Amino acid sequence: MIDAEWWDYDDADEFAEAVAGDVAFLIEQALEARGRAFVALPGGETPKRALQLLSERKLEWADVTIVPTDERLVPPTDPRSNVGMLARLFLPKKARVVPLAAGETDPVMAGRAADERLAALDWPLDLALLGMGEDGHVASIFPGPDYDAALNGPNARKAIGVRPEPMPEAMPVPRVTLTKAALVSARVVTLMLTGQAKRKMLEKALKDGASSQMPVGRLLADLEMDIDIHWAS
Repeated sequence: MIDAEWWDYDDADEFAEAVAGDVAFLIEQALEARGRAFVALPGGETPKRALQLLSERKLEWADVTIVPTDERLVPPTDPRSNVGMLARLFLPKKARVVPLAAGETDPVMAGRAADERLAALDWPLDLALLGMGEDGHVASIFPGPDYDAALNGPNARKAIGVRPEPMPEAMPVPRVTLTKAALVSARVVTLMLTGQAKRKMLEKALKDGASSQMPVGRLLADLEMDIDIHWAS
């Protein structure tokens, strides 16, 4: 079982401030060590406030590259677009925000294009900040036709399209996601989640490890590091 340190918070503001502070610290460490930082950040509602607070930090943003952990195949102006949210927050700070999707509508083609685009970046990630869905998915690694490829594909593969059949209720549109190999190669992997149900689910996934039936358990079982988990009730 992987060692995880839980950081518990009583309210949403404290939770968001702590996550923003943790991510800012890790970016500063990368900038100091290598003169640049490369991070993957999630979309969705849970991280939104933390990312807003992070964008207000005084960092050398021009030396920071940001990619979404996953993306819906929607225009960046669509409210559901993860890269759209990241671009609105961090492009004004002069950070580089790299999209996973660039107008593709077919998830297989989008995954291939994203993989080629990401290959030019300076891997590994300094940080993969992950959320977790109510079904235990991370990024857009869902059970389905692309599940095995996302979990067990070649280490060189950084992104893959997630086809919509069978269609999980939580995934109303096709997506592109970073692969497990891309995420677990990060120098630091951190999770953020809210609610008792998700906490219980993650505790079980951590205990089950590689035998877990949940994507988060399968992914975390391959980590070679301890992790921090930020949780608010």
